Amino acid sequence: MLPVLSVLLLLLSPAVAWIPVSDWESGSVSSSVGEAGQCICHVYLPDTTFPADRVQQMQEVSKDLLVEVDIYMNKMVGYEGKLEVYLKELKDLTVRVSVLEGSSESYIKLDFELLRIELREFEALVSQLKHSLNSSSPIFDSLHTEILNMTNIVNQLESYDQSNLLLIRYEFAKLQKKLKECQEENDIIEPDIGNCNHTGILSISKPVVIQLNAHLSPSYQYGGWGKDSKPLRGYESMYFYGAYNTPAATAFNLYSDYDKLILRSAFKTHSLSSSWRATGNNYIVHGNAVYYQHNSPFSMTKLNLTSSAFDYRVIPAASARFSYSYSADQNLDFSADEIGLWVMYASEESKGKMVLAKINEKSFGIENEWKTGVFKEVAGNAFMACGVMYVTRSVDLSNEEIFYAFDTKTGEEKQLSIPFQKFQQAYSNLHYNPTDQKLYMYNNGYYVTYNVKFDKE
Repeated sequence: MLPVLSVLLLLLSPAVAWIPVSDWESGSVSSSVGEAGQCICHVYLPDTTFPADRVQQMQEVSKDLLVEVDIYMNKMVGYEGKLEVYLKELKDLTVRVSVLEGSSESYIKLDFELLRIELREFEALVSQLKHSLNSSSPIFDSLHTEILNMTNIVNQLESYDQSNLLLIRYEFAKLQKKLKECQEENDIIEPDIGNCNHTGILSISKPVVIQLNAHLSPSYQYGGWGKDSKPLRGYESMYFYGAYNTPAATAFNLYSDYDKLILRSAFKTHSLSSSWRATGNNYIVHGNAVYYQHNSPFSMTKLNLTSSAFDYRVIPAASARFSYSYSADQNLDFSADEIGLWVMYASEESKGKMVLAKINEKSFGIENEWKTGVFKEVAGNAFMACGVMYVTRSVDLSNEEIFYAFDTKTGEEKQLSIPFQKFQQAYSNLHYNPTDQKLYMYNNGYYVTYNVKFDKE
């Protein structure tokens, strides 16, 4: 056995003095007899070593986290600076948009949507022409490629400024011209311009939408446009346009050719004073003069585009009470064809039925009249072609038809059904031009044309 002193010293040793009694009782202390017969006590101490390696690892992790926090804080500072720049740019952009929206020269999203719609229609037209002609000509592939390119340009330039819009419309007009040529080859074979060796209108082509009016405003829904039906030499390509936001007109703009019309670059503007203000929208240009309706006094008026001189003639029988169905004040409707110059109106004597009158261009007077059997107020509009008056009416929101014809050569009238599509529901001006055998329509602020196909048989 171990001497008593040795046991006491062992018990008082710092290494074991603090061990709980429970550890002793639970077998943390054991004894054995050595080789010399002495008593040996075995004490198993708990793991009380301080985890210095773990603390060091945590310190290193903490340092890494602090570095990352500093990096993210620096990024936040940078983002804050960029955000201030973006906010300033956004404010500047808001101001630019406000200025653009308030400008009379501004354009609207409808322009680009219209371009997309028209491009899709042209793509369908190319496919239709290719199928109807059963042709695999490279021209169709070329046109299809141009349509795809124009679609990409529209998408890219939608957010650009006004000058780019004019550029795309110019390119669009050139593409449209090619498509019209293809359509003419399919719809009209060798048109006999200036002659009337046919039995009347056979069909009207699909509408060709040129563009929104020169004011670039859909509110200018009343007006007219087209070409001189009897142009002076050197003015064969001239176009005219006049419109307002009421059934009236205060000015007529002249464009030297089709490209200038598209670019809205007028070479001359005739402003109308209050004493010569135009009323109604069924005016035309014929022989370098604008013929339009004037209400004080109620008369047909002539404006010479060269001298800017005015003249007027009162038609005693004409009434200001009867108008076309689409809008008010469309009382005197002027038209020109291969035969000459005409005016259509209704009178109290005819009880609202249309009267057709031939105008003597030299005397600016009425030389002949015909009473027809169609009521003016049920008609959408009317025009003359080869001495025959054709009257239109609405079929539904998207379609119109020529339903009546009166032949001045025979005095006969006919009920017809020649349908054609409208671009939009209402229009204020429709007239035929004998120089290219086209119908010119001013449809709710847009320039629209149609090819006219005559029955050669």
